[in-house]
Amino acid sequence: MLAIIAIVTAGVLLSLNLGGGDSALKTAGRRLASLMRYTRSQAELQTRNYGIRFDPRGYQFLVFSEQRNQWRTVTRDQVLRKRRLPPGVSVRVKLDGRRIVLRAPRHRHGRTLTPQVMIYSSGDLSSFSVTLEHTGTHQGFVIKPNANGRIVERPLGGAAH
Repeated sequence: MLAIIAIVTAGVLLSLNLGGGDSALKTAGRRLASLMRYTRSQAELQTRNYGIRFDPRGYQFLVFSEQRNQWRTVTRDQVLRKRRLPPGVSVRVKLDGRRIVLRAPRHRHGRTLTPQVMIYSSGDLSSFSVTLEHTGTHQGFVIKPNANGRIVERPLGGAAH
């Protein structure tokens, strides 16, 4: 009985990864890729254009409002709420192969939001790659569409899943 408890406890501790860093990075990368896939399906189902706006600390999902002719924060779907990156994780975004500068969000009333990554109602995606990595290291994940247009995440320097 004691052996079973020890095995179960070890399994729980390993799944929690008390070291934290790698687990938080993996979780953040997988979550972002999953949210992108989910958003793509919502864009197709609702025939609405969605986008993702990144800043140095996180990202938020936007939806294009035809009535107002502008991008708005997604508010009716808690799955697509604004997300913060775990401490020690940084983000880099490339569009059409060119790195873009991410700016901290400004809290001005009435500011215009513009996404960097587009997810169109047709299911098409803008040409992007998003890299999440431990700050100051080369450990991380790249998320981007593959040749078939499927959103995949892979370790930095590794093959696609």
